[in-house]
Amino acid sequence: MMDVAAYAAPSAGAPLEKSTITRRNVGEHDVLIDIEFAGICHSDIHTVRDEWGAQQYPLAPGHEIVGRVTEVGSDVSRHQVGDLVGVGCMVNSCQECAACEEGLEQYCLQGNIGTYGVVDKDGTITQGGYSTHVVVDEKFVVRVPESLDEAAVTPLLCAGITLYSPLRHWGVTEGTKVAIIGMGGLGHVGVKIASAMGAEVTVLSHSDKKREDAATFGARHYVNTTDEDEMKALAGTFDLIINTVSVNLPMADYLALLRYDGTLVELGAPSKPLEVPAFALIPARKSLAGSCIGGIAETQEMLDFCAEHDITAEIELIDADRINEAYDRVVASDVRYRFVIDAKTF
Repeated sequence: MMDVAAYAAPSAGAPLEKSTITRRNVGEHDVLIDIEFAGICHSDIHTVRDEWGAQQYPLAPGHEIVGRVTEVGSDVSRHQVGDLVGVGCMVNSCQECAACEEGLEQYCLQGNIGTYGVVDKDGTITQGGYSTHVVVDEKFVVRVPESLDEAAVTPLLCAGITLYSPLRHWGVTEGTKVAIIGMGGLGHVGVKIASAMGAEVTVLSHSDKKREDAATFGARHYVNTTDEDEMKALAGTFDLIINTVSVNLPMADYLALLRYDGTLVELGAPSKPLEVPAFALIPARKSLAGSCIGGIAETQEMLDFCAEHDITAEIELIDADRINEAYDRVVASDVRYRFVIDAKTF
């Protein structure tokens, strides 16, 4: 076993602090990764603050990980020492069910094993990327293109695949009319990816603060959702709407923006149930759907696509002693657009 430096929450709601966590020995199918950067996702905050159900503490979060392979198990074939690699939201799954066999490990019928805060196959609780090293089964490690900035590529391991997967699944291509609700940590990456796919992208935001950024990222249109006339003018416009915000929106108003056979995909997770009038869907065969992250193969596809189009996240790089400050700023929406931690400072 290997003790490594980390930042962890000692209890629910407590600030994260310097800690030591234990990593398992490198097994025959494992790789040991020297972590270089770890992204901060809002999910980390929800989890360590015990807002998504009881957790076991201490808990080191972090499921956006980029680093170098420093050791491989005897049967590892996918990665070599020195490779630049990444780990996202999963570190294992049953690898036997129908979903796993289709490369949809995120929908594992036995439940995928998350990068932190989940019981692993050996009975231990997984600990995440806010640490200097991690040991992961090679099947759940992806290759990071060397052409991309290592720090700025880190959020793609969660935010990038969370947006890429529904864009691919619903067939976005040249000329597809896509609207993205919210242009924060998730949404800004979605604008870049959808634009690179050739879509005509519209950002729907509750203020004008990010209008110039949206154009820089590739959006052709930007609509302030508080402007009722502008919203009404969009009725029947979009093939696909992706909602990245975790608030209870007036769903009928947004479903009205879809053309016939259009789909609104929910990525945000509001605390209260969504209210969806049946006749917001029925008359034009509209759909309301959800989407999670992507499987490992699709995550690799996403990274390769981003390398081809030079897509990374917009980040603010911080030292580990600023994690708690960063958490408060994320909650206050005071970041453009993702925080990434320099793992040397753990």
